[in-house]
Amino acid sequence: MIREKETLLQRIRAIQAAIRDQVLRTCEQASTEQLAEIMAEQAGDTVFAIDRISEQVLLEHFAHLGETWSFVLIAEGLGEDGMVVFPEGTAPEQAELRIIIDPIDGTRGLMYQKRPAWVLTGVAPNRGPSTSLADIELAVQTEIPLVKQHLSDVLWAMTNEGYQAERYNRLTGTTIPLHLRPSRATTIAQGFGGIARFFPGSRAILAALDDEIVEQALGPVESGRAQAFEDQYISTGGQLYELIAGHDRWLADLRPVVYPPERAGLCCHPYDLCTELIAREAGIPITDHQQQPLAAPLDVTTKLAWMGFANQAIYQQIAPLLHTALQQYPLTGKR
Repeated sequence: MIREKETLLQRIRAIQAAIRDQVLRTCEQASTEQLAEIMAEQAGDTVFAIDRISEQVLLEHFAHLGETWSFVLIAEGLGEDGMVVFPEGTAPEQAELRIIIDPIDGTRGLMYQKRPAWVLTGVAPNRGPSTSLADIELAVQTEIPLVKQHLSDVLWAMTNEGYQAERYNRLTGTTIPLHLRPSRATTIAQGFGGIARFFPGSRAILAALDDEIVEQALGPVESGRAQAFEDQYISTGGQLYELIAGHDRWLADLRPVVYPPERAGLCCHPYDLCTELIAREAGIPITDHQQQPLAAPLDVTTKLAWMGFANQAIYQQIAPLLHTALQQYPLTGKR
C-alpha cells in the first residue's frame, strides 16, 4: 500500500500543474519550429525541444518529492534506461514506490498547436522490475491546453475509490468540479470510435481491420450514409479522456501486433497508459489485444496494444469481433 496517499496525490497534482504552466508559457513565447526541433533519440521515443522544458520542471519537483518518499522515477528522456532514483543514492530495490510519468503525452499535436496534450502519472508500490501497470494504485492526468484555450481538465483516481475530475480556468485561477460520464449508448452506430493509425507503415491494414469491424457490427455501408465516425487523437491519455468524457465509444491501438517488433515503428508504451486506472475506475473496460487486463512492466521500451470501450454493451458488441479478426488477419509477423 502507498502511504500518505492523499498527500502524495496533492503533490503530484502540483507537479503536473507546474509542468502544464511552464509548457504553456513556452508555447506562448516560442515558434513552432523551435518547439519541434529534434533534440535526441532516446529509449521510447523522439525527444523534441518542447519535451526538454517539461523534463526540467519534472526533475526539479520530483527531487523535492524525494525528501518525503523514496521512489524510482520512470519517464522517457531520463537517460537510456528511462529511470532515476530519488533521493539520490537510494538503491532501486530499497525505494518505496515506482512512479511512471509522461511529461507531455501528445507532444506532436501540442507543438503544432493542433490539440491539447496531457501530463500523465501512475504510482505503484515498488515490487522491483516486475512492477506493472496492474500494480498502479494512484493515477493523475492534467491537460496541457492550446495557447488559445483557457480551460484545463484534471482527472485522478485511486484503486477501488472511483475517479474525480476538476476543470481549471487559467484566466481566473479557479477550479470547479467536473462530472464526466462515459457514453451509455449500446451500439457504435452514429458514434465516434476506431483503431489508431497515426503514422505511416501500417495504416493500410489497420484501416482495413477498422472497416471490417464496423461492417460486421453495423452491416454494409449504404450509399450516401455514414454509419459511424472516427477521430485520430495522437495522445493515449487524450484517447482515454475521450472515452471517459463520453466522446468516443470504443478505441483500439493495435500497432505492436500488426508487424513484428523490428517493423512496428512508433508504438504505445507503458508511460502512455499509466493513467488507465482512471478509465477503469470510471467503469470503462480496458484490456490488451487478447482481452486480458493490462500488466506490462513499468518501463519506457515495452510496446503495448490496448482496447477500450465506453461500457459493457459496446464491449460485447466490438471486442469479440476484434478478437476474431485478429486471429484471421496476417498480424504479429505471420505474413
